Amino acid sequence: RIYESTYFLIAILSIFVMSFAVPPKWERLGSRVVDFKLDKDIIAIGAHEGAYTKLKIQVSGGSVNMRKMVVHYGNGEDQNVELKYNFTKGSGSRVIDLPGNKRIIKSVTFFYDTKNVSKTKAKIHLFGKH
Repeated sequence: RIYESTYFLIAILSIFVMSFAVPPKWERLGSRVVDFKLDKDIIAIGAHEGAYTKLKIQVSGGSVNMRKMVVHYGNGEDQNVELKYNFTKGSGSRVIDLPGNKRIIKSVTFFYDTKNVSKTKAKIHLFGKH
């Protein structure tokens, strides 16, 4: 009986330790196809998705001149993230750390233009990490 309970305890502890050993993966929070003009797009996220510690952007399809993004938090605060970067097809942003540990994100607004940058519409993909 002692051996059975010891093996049971070891199995439970192994499962517990393994659950912390797996690093969190990037989740796709949403995507938007950009227009050929100076514009903005919003990706709504919401509290049901949970809290995030980091964000990043990936661009596909074409190029986009990203000015900035604004992260709108569930508590009403906003965070301006200056990007000022010409993303080409397949490129991505740096990892953007969110202040205050895990934060509920209500939405993210992107400000960009595509004038004279690309003949193909770009698609912006937003990813988050818990």
